[in-house]
Amino acid sequence: MRKFNIRKVLDGLTAVSAVASASSTAQQQQAGNRETEIQETLQSEHFQLCKTVRHGFPYQPSALAFDPVQKILAIGTQTGALRLFGRPGVECYCQHESGAAVIQLQFLINEGALVSALADDTLHLWNLRQKRPAILHSLKFNRERITFCHLPFQSKWLYVGTERGNIHIVNVESFTLSGYVIMWNKAIELSSKSHPGPVVHISDNPMDEGKLLIGFESGTVVLWDLKSKKADYRYTHDEAIHSVAWHHEGKQFVCSHSDGTLTIWNVKSPTKPFQTITPHGKQLKDGKKPEPCKPILKVEYKTTRAGEPFIILSGGLSYDTVGRRPCLTVMHGKSTAVLEMDYSIVDFLTLCETPYPNDFQEPYAVVVLLEKDLVLIDLAQNGYPIFENPYPLTIHESPVTCCEYFADCPVDLIPALYSVGARQKRQGYSKKEWPISGGNWGLITQSYPEIIITGHADGSIKFWDASAITLQVLYKLKTAKVFEKSRNKDDRPNTDIVDEDPYAIQIISWCPESRMLCIAGVSAHVIIYRFSKQEVTTEVIPMLEVRLLYEINDVESPDGEQVPPLPTPGTGSNPQSIVPQSHPSTSSSSSDGLRDNVPCLKVKNSPLKQSPGYQIELVIQLVWVSGEPPQQITSLAVNSAYGLVVFGNCNGIAMVDYLQKTVLLNLGTIELYGSNDPYRREPRSPRKSRQPSGGLCDINEGTVVPEDRCKSPTSAKMSRKLSLPTELKPDLDVKDNSFSRSRSSSVTSIDKESREAISALHFCETFTRKTDTSPSPCLWVGTTLGTVLVIVLNLPPGGEQRLLQPVIVSPSGTILRLKGAILRMAFLDTTGSLVPPAHEPWREHNVPEDKDEKDKSKKRRPVSVSPSSSQEISENQYAVICSEKQAKVISLPSQNCIYKQNITETSFVLRGDIVSLSNSICLACFCANGHIMTFSLPSLRPLLDVYYLPLTNMRIARTFCFTNNGQALYLVSPTEIQRLTYSQETCENLQEMLGELFTPVETPEAPNRGFFKGLFGGGAQSLDREELFGESASGKASRSLAQHIPGPGGIEGVKGAASGVVGELARARLALDERGQKLGELEEKTAAMLYSADSFSKHAHEMMLKYKDKKWYQF
Repeated sequence: MRKFNIRKVLDGLTAVSAVASASSTAQQQQAGNRETEIQETLQSEHFQLCKTVRHGFPYQPSALAFDPVQKILAIGTQTGALRLFGRPGVECYCQHESGAAVIQLQFLINEGALVSALADDTLHLWNLRQKRPAILHSLKFNRERITFCHLPFQSKWLYVGTERGNIHIVNVESFTLSGYVIMWNKAIELSSKSHPGPVVHISDNPMDEGKLLIGFESGTVVLWDLKSKKADYRYTHDEAIHSVAWHHEGKQFVCSHSDGTLTIWNVKSPTKPFQTITPHGKQLKDGKKPEPCKPILKVEYKTTRAGEPFIILSGGLSYDTVGRRPCLTVMHGKSTAVLEMDYSIVDFLTLCETPYPNDFQEPYAVVVLLEKDLVLIDLAQNGYPIFENPYPLTIHESPVTCCEYFADCPVDLIPALYSVGARQKRQGYSKKEWPISGGNWGLITQSYPEIIITGHADGSIKFWDASAITLQVLYKLKTAKVFEKSRNKDDRPNTDIVDEDPYAIQIISWCPESRMLCIAGVSAHVIIYRFSKQEVTTEVIPMLEVRLLYEINDVESPDGEQVPPLPTPGTGSNPQSIVPQSHPSTSSSSSDGLRDNVPCLKVKNSPLKQSPGYQIELVIQLVWVSGEPPQQITSLAVNSAYGLVVFGNCNGIAMVDYLQKTVLLNLGTIELYGSNDPYRREPRSPRKSRQPSGGLCDINEGTVVPEDRCKSPTSAKMSRKLSLPTELKPDLDVKDNSFSRSRSSSVTSIDKESREAISALHFCETFTRKTDTSPSPCLWVGTTLGTVLVIVLNLPPGGEQRLLQPVIVSPSGTILRLKGAILRMAFLDTTGSLVPPAHEPWREHNVPEDKDEKDKSKKRRPVSVSPSSSQEISENQYAVICSEKQAKVISLPSQNCIYKQNITETSFVLRGDIVSLSNSICLACFCANGHIMTFSLPSLRPLLDVYYLPLTNMRIARTFCFTNNGQALYLVSPTEIQRLTYSQETCENLQEMLGELFTPVETPEAPNRGFFKGLFGGGAQSLDREELFGESASGKASRSLAQHIPGPGGIEGVKGAASGVVGELARARLALDERGQKLGELEEKTAAMLYSADSFSKHAHEMMLKYKDKKWYQF
């Protein structure tokens, strides 16, 4: 007894690491010499934390750009993020430090650079020639607000329009302002009394670079002559302008207006528009103006050599189309196609064959950036079909409610999931290749398969191939298919415990080896799935209903109906029957009107056709008990070798044999303890308002108001039960995004005891009692009060006997204690290797077995793959238990705590996983205070402790997970997954694994002017902008107007650009050789560089200067 007291004192100490290690050493000696010293190979230098990749749709997109030569797409967001997309598998994420919204993006076409304009009036130049793009320069405007930017093709002068109506000019090489400014009062007529409003458009005449078209919001458009510094023409319209687009010949332009009209102007006729079109206006018979429509937010005017031009626009619908979805309108000749979108349109761009604005544009596709999707429309095919999107942008198709990550899966899993998922693909896509095809893939240095599973609010589950820092959807499972859907609100059963999303997934338990899948949903339902490649029709869906309630009585149950804690399966083999429970209700729903014995959802009673993939094995539902709804499930585990599934909530625990379709165990949490209950629990007074005759207690003790229980996981007020693994988590204070402990942490608090929930479950084959001489199958149960209990499983032999004889379950009496709710348990063998839970290998279930197979399965008995099960009796195991506060390693069967580590005193662990890394294992933890920590096993030595990110919302808490080989992930926004690594090796290899955005491509040749145009003038007029905007001509800009900030990627950018040039020249040499052309001196130098790696860097800068004609990256 004395020893126990000492340990209790040690448990209670808020000790620093030194005290903890001292106590663990003392305990180690106390445990005796029987525990052999295990050699640990993991050291601190094996660990390093860094972000790897971000997948998914850019959250809250705000800007779009495309490089037509490099074929790279850029998307900016309202939070200052930048996402770049090349060919499928080439993606990149960057972030502006300020976090200000991106208002516009402009590629330096075929230069490997991008300019971003932000809402905080800064301009940034990004170098895309390195795998991780960096900012080379920034320019901060102090007195003016940026509204529009324009960078002409092959120019280094960027036009910047402002809210005051002025235009400034920036040199993108040096990122300095020119002294040349176009002031609004010079641009508009002197007779005009009002300010023209902000600049909404700037572009140069495609045929004359010296003429700049400036659009002001109020409706005025000015054609400015850059050389003479005056306006050539002014075009006025009484409706506000949203956008302007040129015809490629430079003789006409089109404006889109706030009343839903388009005006087409001839350049030399400024008095009135050549034509006015209202694309969606109803034409009135008596010649009146059509009714006004919604604003046309953007218009593009693209010409084709062979036919009519395309006019493409967003918005402009008539006001009477209430509830109509956002549309993109494509006008081509006399036909007008209206393409409906699922979300509102943020921006769109037309992809054309040429980057030259003065040539026939030949549009072939339209990229439409929506609020929550990216759509590409094929303009070349009839009906304008969309391209099949190869990027993983559908993570958020329904909001993600939970996710799991599995690295180093069986190699046959991804092909199996892909083959069943391939049948789910939609038809009717464009036959063409995806047109965004720039960049090159990185080297694949990781060869192991990785799978991410996401659970969603609509009850769907998606399996993703996440191998080698890519992401691709493999297969989608709809769990809601098994339930009857209510057609309207009135039709909905009043047994729902959530207002919306009743099928939302809360917990996923998956056994990759056997492919058994088990999910727990928000309506207190559990579904077990088996994987099959055959299609089947299930006549009757196997179903069980479980009555799980929480009750404390002073006296024994008077009617003696209480089943002893060793329930044997009785009449439960009929799948449709309601199994006898350990707490039979003595009240009926008819006598007092209380809802009783009804589940929250109704399972379909018609035959269900199940496609190849995951097919239903069993549906289990918790039922209402005397007017009390079932509590949401807090933990779940499935074991294919034992044929068992177990789940728990704040009322108790239930175990089901899914092979025999029977309930094996149904106990309130307190009954698990038996006579060993360490807590003083008092019987609770029943509710006075509606006291059932059986004296059943109020489940929640009034601590959670019904509204708290009735929110879906995606609603604003998050139900705490759903979002965090345990019931005793702190509340999330929405106002300041911080956590505050809501109750005292005293374990004697009746309030907390009354809500002791099951928080962790682990099937294993180990020693259940101190006296055991050999391991046996058992279930370890962890609760939110830090208790670990062990339940012994007595399994019948395999084969037919497994289906006929009952599984016997009994509490072992073993109780272990930790501080804080139990999160994770695992077992090590005598060598310190992880003992995985027993599992069956996957086999096709829907095909009858031949005789040999049957004999094998008769002999087959669930066995653990643990090495220790076959070893001598004297060998021992180690249990690793991680709670919210501490971790312990306990020697088995002696049950001595040999190592202990207090992980955190002031915060709590949100996620703890025992994972393998570098042929060893460790415990990885993520704390609510933002720290990521790893500990060696079994000694629990701290190996890594890095402040990563504070827990700012429930989404991170609900989705953060670690897996093997140093991988981890969480949902960084409602639409994006952020992956990170804590492995030093992966950090080192990351640069090689990342794709390259910039690839050397020749710029297409400029269009021919033609003989007569050359002879008589006409054709494109060039302009020496240097002469106009350079310091010698225009002087220096005012210093107070904008300040230059050198970027962190400056020097690296030069190096990256230089080394990029070397590779570029090598590739160019090969390409030109193939075409039989000579490169002369350049070829010789490049060949020399190919054969001598040492001379690469020496020549790089010199070659760049010599052969690259002073591009943007030279300083």
